Amino acid sequence: MLTQQEFKELFELHFAQVRNYVFYRSGDTEIATDIAQETFMKVWEKNGSFSADRITGLLYKIANDLFISHYRKEQRSFQFFKHYRPEAETRSPEDELAFEQLKTRYDKALQHMQENQRTVFLMSRVENLKYTEIAEMCMISVKAVEKRMKKALEYLQVNLKANE
Repeated sequence: MLTQQEFKELFELHFAQVRNYVFYRSGDTEIATDIAQETFMKVWEKNGSFSADRITGLLYKIANDLFISHYRKEQRSFQFFKHYRPEAETRSPEDELAFEQLKTRYDKALQHMQENQRTVFLMSRVENLKYTEIAEMCMISVKAVEKRMKKALEYLQVNLKANE
């Protein structure tokens, strides 16, 4: 049984990671936050005795299941850069236009990338997680992470060059 203090520590330790994991899959910070909160609510409701080495996997499993349920209901499109606006003070209009075009191609490539590859790619490149950490979170082997990352990079390379 988790005490309130143990649950609070668990929440503080893992909430951001669970939210980021769902964000990488959904592309929407609000959905990611809602699902992450619901994940922890489910853990609190179950309030069973969880071993420390299995709690992380359980959190990601619950978050994954909640995301799939949400995705099936909503069928939302992935928009990773929806609200992203870099500082444009140091760029010329030509640079700004080139950046916007590249961002559009990148966003489109991410949208069409297989979900398992996109998730691994974003966890590695955005969250700077190690392959072993990604493997644990996704409940796959390190070799599977390596293969998905290789495929994601190849996909981006082909699709970003093809659209130039």
